[in-house]
Amino acid sequence: MYISFRQMRLFLALAETGSVSGAARVMHVTQPTASMQLREITRAVGLPLYEVIARRVHLTEVGLELARTVRTMVTEWEAFGQKVDALQGLTRGQLRLAVVSTAQYFIPRLLGSFCKRYPDIDVALQVLNRDGVMLRMRENLDDLYIMSQPPADIDLEDRVFMGNPLVVIAPPKHPLVGKPHIRLRDLRQELFILRESGSGTRMSVDQHFKKTKFSPAVRLELGSNEAIREAVSAGLGLSVLSAHALGTAASSARKVGILAVQGFPLPSQWHLVWHKGKRLSPLAMAFSEHLSREDTP
Repeated sequence: MYISFRQMRLFLALAETGSVSGAARVMHVTQPTASMQLREITRAVGLPLYEVIARRVHLTEVGLELARTVRTMVTEWEAFGQKVDALQGLTRGQLRLAVVSTAQYFIPRLLGSFCKRYPDIDVALQVLNRDGVMLRMRENLDDLYIMSQPPADIDLEDRVFMGNPLVVIAPPKHPLVGKPHIRLRDLRQELFILRESGSGTRMSVDQHFKKTKFSPAVRLELGSNEAIREAVSAGLGLSVLSAHALGTAASSARKVGILAVQGFPLPSQWHLVWHKGKRLSPLAMAFSEHLSREDTP
């Protein structure tokens, strides 16, 4: 069985884009050329690799296994190229990073300082909810992942690099804003707007409420920190969000107020994780070291 390395990249592009036209764009070839090459790959393997249903490509079991194999090979090849560059005194290549949505408030600053140190690199950044990051993690699509609640069922290397305090927020003119020593039971009559179930923030909040035997009256569940801030600002209820999601002190004061609730800020942490046993590329190792050196809040 012979498949060229370029054909392998084409098939990986097919797996990642979900269409022949998308794979052709990624590989800078025409769609007829991509279709012909994909037929050659299928003939070489000798089994169906994909099928098209409603104009969307779906990989067969053999196709999924081929995609995983090719992804491993491409990752190793790219790591080799980065090592050669490093030996030549250069740092080029691509860093693949997937982060949960709340990390979008600080990751640009961390990436900005990293890219200043290594100006010739490319960064492929995916900002998703926790389920989206988990899906990419299970498929091993990225070098590194940033989240506040790493999964317990995946064997991971885990480095904590920054705190992620969770605070109770209210409309800026709420009568409890500015009052000290608020007890959780003082909020029993309040309505809450919380992140969606499964998000790292919601998991931490639920754990704390369960521990303190507090049952919030949940009016809304939203998957966006911005939407929650706006809903709280509009007087629809209270919420618990990462302090990082509030922006600067001046801007957050105009939108929401932070309540001095006992037990809050709720301690949480940001984790940099990757699959245990995975050989990190030089760029991924450099970024991990960069986070440990960076002056994070």
